Amino acid sequence: MSVPPEQNPEIPRLTEHLFRHESAKLVSTLTGIFGIHRLQLAEDVVQEAMIRALQTWPYYGVPANPAAWLMQTAKNRALDLIRREKVFIEKQPEIAASLEALPDENDAPRFDDEIRDDRLRLIFACCHPAISLEDQTVLALKTLCAFSVAEIAAVFLSSEAAVAKRLTRAKQRIQDQGIAFEIPSGADLVPRLDGVLQVLYLLFNEGYKASSGELVVKEDLCREAIRLGGLLAAHPAADHPRTHALLALMLLDAARIPARQDREGNILRLMDQDRSIWDSTLIGAGLYHLSQSTRGEDLTEYHLQAGIAACHCTAPDYESTDWQRILDHYDRWSQISDSPLVALNRAVAVANVHGAKAGMEAVRSIAKPEQLETYYLFHAVIGDFEERMDRREEAATSFSKAIELTGVAAEKSFLEARRHACETGATYRPGKHNRREKV
Repeated sequence: MSVPPEQNPEIPRLTEHLFRHESAKLVSTLTGIFGIHRLQLAEDVVQEAMIRALQTWPYYGVPANPAAWLMQTAKNRALDLIRREKVFIEKQPEIAASLEALPDENDAPRFDDEIRDDRLRLIFACCHPAISLEDQTVLALKTLCAFSVAEIAAVFLSSEAAVAKRLTRAKQRIQDQGIAFEIPSGADLVPRLDGVLQVLYLLFNEGYKASSGELVVKEDLCREAIRLGGLLAAHPAADHPRTHALLALMLLDAARIPARQDREGNILRLMDQDRSIWDSTLIGAGLYHLSQSTRGEDLTEYHLQAGIAACHCTAPDYESTDWQRILDHYDRWSQISDSPLVALNRAVAVANVHGAKAGMEAVRSIAKPEQLETYYLFHAVIGDFEERMDRREEAATSFSKAIELTGVAAEKSFLEARRHACETGATYRPGKHNRREKV
C-alpha cells in the first residue's frame, strides 16, 4: 500500500538534502548551456524536478541514484521548454544535443590557476564585481546554496518581500547589462573574493544556528562551508589572511557543535556544555588558521570573530573565559561595523564583564534597534538580562516575544523552559542528559 507523503518524513528530508547539495550542479549545468540571462529558467526547472520527486517518490520509491534521477528530470523538463519557445527553434537541435550529452560528472580539464570545485566556481561566477556585494550574496545563496527566501530574509533581518524584490532586480540588472556568467581564474578571482567569503560565512551561519526547522544545527551546511573554505585557503589566488580568518572562525565554532544539544535535542548554553566532547582536532586546525590569518596588516570582522571563538575554545571552563578580552574584540568590531547584531552580541559580553544591568544599558544604546524587533535573539537576550536582575515577570514577557519569532522547534522548547522558570520562580536547569558522545 502506498504511503502518503505526509506520513513518510524521510522523503522531504532526502529531497531537502539533495536540493542543498545537487541544485548548484543542476543549475550550473543548465545555465552554462542557456546563458546567465536564462538563470531563472534553470532555477525553475530544478525546482520542478524537486517538486516532482516529492510527488512521486513516496508512491514509487526512491530511485537507486536520486541525483541522477533529478538530473534526468531537469533535462527532460528543459527540453520540453525549449520545444515550446520559438526563440530557440533554430538552436533547438544543438542545445538538445548538448543536454542529451551531459555526463554524470563534470570531467572537463582544469588549469592550475582555476578553482576546481564546481560549487565554488559558480559562487565566484555569481560574485561579479559589476553588481553590489549584497546582490552577489543574495543571488549566490538562493541559486547555489539553495536558501529559501525566508532564510535569506532572516540573514539580512529583512522581509521576504524585500528579498524577493532584490533577487528580481539583481537578475534584471544582470540581463540588462549583459553581465557574462563566466568562471574567473588567476588574478580575476581576487576582486570576487570578498563576496565569496561572505557567502561561505552565511552558509556556515545558517548551519550553525538554523533560522527554521526542527534542529538548531544543520551540520551538513557547516561541513560544506568548511570544505569550501579549505579549498579557498589552499588556492594561491585566495590564500589571504581574511580567508584563513574565516576558516579559523568556522572550524572553532564547529568544534563546539557536539555539545550544543543534549541527547534529547535540548539546547545547552555555553555554561552548561560538556567541554570534554568539543572536537580538539577542529580546535587545533582553527588555531592554526588563526595564526595564518595574522600575516599582513589587515584586521577584518572575520579576524575579530575568530579571536572571540578562540577565547571560548581555549578556556578550560566557563568561569575561566576571558570575557574582558572578548569585550575588547567586540569593541574593535563595533568600530568597523554599525550592524545592530554586532552591538547586541557586544551587550552580552558587557553583561558578562560588568553585570546584567550594564548589559541592558548596552542594549538600550543600540543604534536602529527597530531592525532587531523581529529578531528573536534580541528579545531572548533582554529576557536573560531581566531574569539575572530578578525581574522575572518582565523576563517572561521577553521570552514570550522570542518564542513567537523563532522558527526553530528546539529554540522554542528552550525558550519555553526559560519562560516557565521565570513564571514559577524556579531556577532554570538544562536537560537531564547533558553529555553527548562524539560522532
